[in-house]
Amino acid sequence: MTEPQPQPQPQSPARPPGQMHIELPAGLEPVYANVAVVVHSPSEIVIDFARMMPSMPHGRVQTRVLMTPLNAKLFMRALADNLARFEAQYGEITIPTGLADQLFRGGSQGGA
Repeated sequence: MTEPQPQPQPQSPARPPGQMHIELPAGLEPVYANVAVVVHSPSEIVIDFARMMPSMPHGRVQTRVLMTPLNAKLFMRALADNLARFEAQYGEITIPTGLADQLFRGGSQGGA
């Protein structure tokens, strides 16, 4: 009786160590948001991405993303790194005077 031969495993494409492979589904539609509201509980960070039209008092949430606090912190670092590279290439992103006061007044929820 012969022993079964091990079947060859499919080879994944060569990637540098530490690099992830992320697959984008066919037909994935991008979502535009010009407001982000961030809230949290002890175990998760919730980011609601919304779209508001000028002079309209209401917006509509387009996407809600839940993350662990650790993943939110890693996301914050990745976003800061990408913004720094963007500004190095295209110039500083300036925030209009008073915008932070307008977005963050009167509550514990914030938008950006």
